[in-house]
Amino acid sequence: MRNIYSTVAVLLSIASCSFSATGQINYGGSPSFIVNQESLSETRVVMPAISRDVLAQEDAVTDQIKEVPWRFGIENEVNFSPVNSGYWTIEGDEQVWRLEISCADATSVSVRFAEFGLEKGAYLFVWSKNSHTFIGKFDHRSKKDWGGLATGVVEGSDVVVELHQPISMGTTAPILIDQIVYGYRHLLLHPDSQSAVERGPFGNSGGCNINVNCPEGATWATEKRSVALIVQGGFSMCTGALINNTLNDGTPYFLTANHCLGNPGAWLYYFNHESATCEGNTGPTNQSVSGGTLLVSDGGSDFALLELSEIPPASFNVQYAGWDATGNTPLIATGIHHPSGDVKKICFEEDSPYFASVGGAAVWMIDQWEHGVTEPGSSGSPLFDNNHRIIGQLYGGAAACAGDVINNGQLDYYGRINESYTLGAAEYLDPTGSGIMAWDGYPDGAVSYANDAGISINGAPDGLLCGAASISLEMVLMNTGTETLTSATLTYNINGTTAQQVPWSGSLAQYESEAISIPTFLAIGGENTITVAVSNPNGIADENILNNNSAVSFSTFSGETLDLTLAITLDDYGSEITWEVFQLGTVLYSGGPYDDDLDGEIIIEDLCLEEGCYIFTITDSYGDGLCCEYGLGHWEILNDDGAIISYSNGEFGESETDQFCTDDEPNGIDAVSSNIEGLVYPNPANESLTIEFPTMEGHFIITDLEGRTIMTANLVGETRKTLDVSSWSEGMYLITFVGADSEIMTRRITIIH
Repeated sequence: MRNIYSTVAVLLSIASCSFSATGQINYGGSPSFIVNQESLSETRVVMPAISRDVLAQEDAVTDQIKEVPWRFGIENEVNFSPVNSGYWTIEGDEQVWRLEISCADATSVSVRFAEFGLEKGAYLFVWSKNSHTFIGKFDHRSKKDWGGLATGVVEGSDVVVELHQPISMGTTAPILIDQIVYGYRHLLLHPDSQSAVERGPFGNSGGCNINVNCPEGATWATEKRSVALIVQGGFSMCTGALINNTLNDGTPYFLTANHCLGNPGAWLYYFNHESATCEGNTGPTNQSVSGGTLLVSDGGSDFALLELSEIPPASFNVQYAGWDATGNTPLIATGIHHPSGDVKKICFEEDSPYFASVGGAAVWMIDQWEHGVTEPGSSGSPLFDNNHRIIGQLYGGAAACAGDVINNGQLDYYGRINESYTLGAAEYLDPTGSGIMAWDGYPDGAVSYANDAGISINGAPDGLLCGAASISLEMVLMNTGTETLTSATLTYNINGTTAQQVPWSGSLAQYESEAISIPTFLAIGGENTITVAVSNPNGIADENILNNNSAVSFSTFSGETLDLTLAITLDDYGSEITWEVFQLGTVLYSGGPYDDDLDGEIIIEDLCLEEGCYIFTITDSYGDGLCCEYGLGHWEILNDDGAIISYSNGEFGESETDQFCTDDEPNGIDAVSSNIEGLVYPNPANESLTIEFPTMEGHFIITDLEGRTIMTANLVGETRKTLDVSSWSEGMYLITFVGADSEIMTRRITIIH
């Protein structure tokens, strides 16, 4: 470490303002905003001044080219790290590094880390010196696959990068800032706009654009939630949209244009950047995801399908848009986009787009928009058909505003998703291989039909079923159409036997449902599969076949079984832990990841297994196991008598695998459970250990994890005992107390010197 010293003159730069977090996914907390102003000023780095007149002249040219990204900031290539810049302080048990970055009169500042190698326990913020808005905290989970991290914009001209790490960590976290973006754009007016309106922070658009929350966009409130602005460095690169797949599992697939591609791992994807009103011109920038991975792309339809590095959290309220790859010509078309990096807009084509070819790419051609328009920055944005499904993404065109009210009447063209489907997108959009060519959105459906019946199955066993058993399932018929459902034909099939039809009649209003029992059947050993289908709602063809079929599968052991137990004690980072139990390559049980606030919690999983041998594998995605720096996690597998037959102290790095058999002998380690309360402290222990027993009579035994006895003692008329453990080897031990009335207390302790 270099230049580490204690803060002597700590000055509060906190004014009477509220603190707020902005930006991408983070892991809680906030900066202290308590800084040594003198040191901060002395080590400040200042970005080169900009010429707004020169920038305006350049932007006036490039703003007219749809395929050119909208510039809102100047990218400064730098080389700043805790080793060569900023200053260090010691604050409590932490070392804190701060670097102030100044961009005179900037509207916003953002930074990119070419290296972002924080270890557990270290974390980082970027905050505005003036307003105390901030992004972060970022920690080891924030690192992207490419090794760095791109951060969102922080409004204002002076920001502070603040790194915290425990003193005990010793070495400096490997972080390197290689780019600082000097935001300038939203102080300028759009060259075609006649109204003096400031927009931002990423750009602005012509006056003929229509805010997505204007009355014209009311029926597109669901689909708009899928659309996001793409920002890289100082440019509003493009637009794109989350797109659903046939599993409806919320995998964050993201569709944009092939010609937008650069480094999607360093992109920021801003969701819900829209005005709340029809006339508004600014929107929130506090819902973004950093980084994505390219899955497949092709110039044959100018498409790129990515997977975002993180699932947008529930607070973003995103939608995964539906799609139509049939190539059927829609009656009308609608575009939702971020023109020139502005807040979200909407445009309407009231005629049918048609097939064409542009630059060797298969496209939908739109001769002219009736309402609204697209601009540079709209590239990659979704084109929706009259069923509210994506049929393409914007490739290019000449459409633009001609003043504040009308557009210039020029064309636009969109790469066709029916071509993208055959060029590799089908693998991801239809992972089940069902052959479905059209699929609705998730979690909210986008289209209503008059006669539409849906079917599902209720009551299927969850996971393995122990032994042969009678199974009772229900078909759940739902009316998802607008017309009252009075009749339908239901069909079910059990394990490939002859399909059985059940005529149904009744009265279900829209979204009402009814459960119809399937006759009880005996499960077979191995995998069981039950399929159901519905057809002929109200005696006619179903208008929506996407929800007409459903299936469930479960496995059962038909012979004698044993009840084993898996117990996993978590550390501070349960989100890193996953596990599987399998036999002959077939996964029988699996679990995780878990929440990060379950430190010390014991996860109990019941394992119903036939007599035989199995493989247990546990994985830590960070690579540091369950023990010991961030908690004292471990795992054990217990037989049906509650004795441990397989055990690990949690020190396994990335993963560990163990074979266990149902007839394994106990290894001498007792299960950590009790039917009475008692205290053992401190834990971990160093020099001494105190045990408070719940009763005054009994005896206790202390063993190591190999089952070897360390000490035993009887208790007569005492409830507390202090032991000298200074000479004990480091590691884990089990203390078992047996009271005079056969009451049992078992506790696990750790000795660390």
